[in-house]
Amino acid sequence: MGFFNKILEKLGIGSAQAAEAPDAATAAPDYASAAAADVTASAPAAPASIPVTDVVAQLEAKAASNPQKLNWRTSIVDLLKLLDLDSSLAARKELAGELGCPADLMGDSAQMNMWLHKAVLARIAQNGGNIPQDMLD
Repeated sequence: MGFFNKILEKLGIGSAQAAEAPDAATAAPDYASAAAADVTASAPAAPASIPVTDVVAQLEAKAASNPQKLNWRTSIVDLLKLLDLDSSLAARKELAGELGCPADLMGDSAQMNMWLHKAVLARIAQNGGNIPQDMLD
């Protein structure tokens, strides 16, 4: 399991998609049955929409009950701490590498952290989290 998947797991995002993925990847099409069946009956079903998870409400609730004052809205370190995940530089570098951080930012932890925070929020949004647009810009 990748580091980013741990973030999604902590937020309750993607568990349904992860469960569907093996079926889609391993199921071999049955061409004989498809050829014999009516064309309308064998048409693939429309892909299921990704359920939206209220990430902001979850994180706000976690922040309110956390004894530390964590600014998850702007800090990747605080976001990871709030989710009870490793926020060390090594862990952030692993996550940045997983998400495709440009090599020139990897040597500057401040630049990497800013890029990483935006990338994590964008990826959460792509996976069904309701991240406000102003946090993604």
